[in-house]
Amino acid sequence: MSEIRFESVAHQYGERAVLDGVDLSLTEARIGIVGANGSGKSTLARMVNGLVLPSAGRVTVDGLDTAREGRKVRRKVGFVFTDPDHQIIMPTVAEDIAFSLRRSGLSPAERDARVATVLETFGLAGHAEHPTHHLSGGQKQLLAIAAIMVTEPEVIVADEPTTLLDLRNTKLVARTLAELPQQVIAVTHHLDLLADFDRVLVVDSGGVVADGLPGEAIGFYRRLVG
Repeated sequence: MSEIRFESVAHQYGERAVLDGVDLSLTEARIGIVGANGSGKSTLARMVNGLVLPSAGRVTVDGLDTAREGRKVRRKVGFVFTDPDHQIIMPTVAEDIAFSLRRSGLSPAERDARVATVLETFGLAGHAEHPTHHLSGGQKQLLAIAAIMVTEPEVIVADEPTTLLDLRNTKLVARTLAELPQQVIAVTHHLDLLADFDRVLVVDSGGVVADGLPGEAIGFYRRLVG
């Protein structure tokens, strides 16, 4: 697993402090992040691949500084947004996955082979030529994950990937994330998703206020918001 380090990390949006004094070393295979809206949890997650940079301190992934070596970090860390429509670019499913490989240096045959493999893995092979806007919500989120996975990252960060989904599709995406071989960091309000994770962080008022096994951390969070 990769080592993701936060060293005295703070972040501000204008005058508002979103994170302050965060120190973490993340090496587990499955890490959950929970917190109320506005707590700073999504900002924390977006720092892992440099979508958000610290105002103070630093974040590293296997020693790569997200502020100075962002391109290398993003090769290691894929990011899945809450709304897959923010990630889906191309008109068909296969084209959207292939778009992620545009700077890969692979030959056309190698790109086609990798796209075909990912389509099969995520149950989208029968939809390869389908318009992306015709997919269900769950299929769109699977496509967003597949378009990241085709680049073969080492870490997947998923920011509330099931928030916009119904129960059936929530279970589908949760099962998909659980089966990924990559290190997964998931921000979620669906606490059941984290039951078998290795570690859960609770973020509140810009800091990590609990950090431990799912039962302990989620119990703390329930008391915090209850």
